[in-house]
Amino acid sequence: MIDFRSLCRSDLEIWARDTGLPDFRGRQLFSWLWKPGFCDFSQMTDFPKALREKISQEGVLTSLRLAAKQRSVDGTCKLAWRLPDGLVVESVVIPDRGYKTLCISSQVGCAMGCRFCHTAMMGFRRHLVPSEIVGQVFAALEHAGEREQLRNIVFMGMGEPLANYGNVLKSIYILGDDLGLNFSLRRITLSTCGLIPEILRLGQDTDVGLAVSLNAPNDKIRDMIMPINARYPLSQLIDACRNYRLSRRRRITFEYLLLAGINDRVEQAVSLAKLIKGIPSKINLIAYNESTDIPFKRPVYERVLLFQQVLRGANYTAFIRKSKGRDISAACGQLYTEIRQSK
Repeated sequence: MIDFRSLCRSDLEIWARDTGLPDFRGRQLFSWLWKPGFCDFSQMTDFPKALREKISQEGVLTSLRLAAKQRSVDGTCKLAWRLPDGLVVESVVIPDRGYKTLCISSQVGCAMGCRFCHTAMMGFRRHLVPSEIVGQVFAALEHAGEREQLRNIVFMGMGEPLANYGNVLKSIYILGDDLGLNFSLRRITLSTCGLIPEILRLGQDTDVGLAVSLNAPNDKIRDMIMPINARYPLSQLIDACRNYRLSRRRRITFEYLLLAGINDRVEQAVSLAKLIKGIPSKINLIAYNESTDIPFKRPVYERVLLFQQVLRGANYTAFIRKSKGRDISAACGQLYTEIRQSK
């Protein structure tokens, strides 16, 4: 059976031709797949009945079921989605100054093994396919009451997006297509721990925002907290960022998770400023969100503020990102599916 919602517009035009239909039927079908309220092929009233029946026999409409919904005291909403095979992933709706950002997952679990990340403790179960990635957005809009003011989409949930490159790229095409969910690519950001070949491919294949989870000013610290650094050392990652194709007025976002006594000293802020010098960038500073089963500690706010001041003194745009949803384990690095992973 064809998973129609995992196909982008060009895929469905090819499908139409292979089926003996004109290209416009593929475009029509693609448009129907992402219409609000669409849940059955019988709704496609501009298709002949025989063709609707043929499509329903050849393919499926993958949809996600809401398994759980939690709302934080700060308004953040964590959504757990039951996938067709019974596994569960989480996404998070984050309110901010009159609009909302949806943080979506690209894998069930994660294989990168970052020492500070709760999701890493799940291990890796499988990649999400495009219908399950875009489906988080569609379901949040349709079934979770989050249509109002949804402005940004960030690939910062469970999993390493660039380790699932083909499925994630196709999801971006569907999200940005004006016959799909019609999100501006300037409102979509992908975060990576640093898979260099895929970073460079991404800059050629699409124009979404790039966020790099840096978290250390040198290899010694990064080796300790991020196993990916053994494969792609910091110097190579920084070179990839320097060579990344940025469109006009775009900047790379460097995410820096501050761990008390590990990477939060003034001299480390100075080293960070030197490391990324010359790269069009901004820096998001994130104070670690503690977990009972991970030994790292959250630095005091004064330490975070001093780190920011050093970077601003070196003429960087540096923000302290407020961690929202901590009380429901929805903040950065806290996603971990506790719901039973079964049908």
